Amino acid sequence: MYRVLLLNDDYTPMEFVVHVLERFFNKAREDATRIMLHVHQNGVGECGIFTYEVAETKVTQVMDFARQHQHPLQCVMEKK
Repeated sequence: MYRVLLLNDDYTPMEFVVHVLERFFNKAREDATRIMLHVHQNGVGECGIFTYEVAETKVTQVMDFARQHQHPLQCVMEKK
C-alpha cells in the first residue's frame, strides 16, 4: 500500500487544495479543510492510502490538474 501526500508551498491557494481533496480523494468539505490546514501547518499531509496503481493515478491526476491551473502544488506517493 502507498500513502498519497500533498506538500505545502507558498503559492497554491488554500481553497484550491480543498477543491483537489474533494475532487480527487472524495473528501467532505470539513475533512478536506482539516487536511489542507495540516498540510499548511506541517508542510505535508496524507490524502489517503491506496494500492500502487491507484496511488500513482491520483498523483498524476493532481499534478496535471495543478499544472492546468498554474499552481505549483506537489503530490507524491510513498510506500506505507
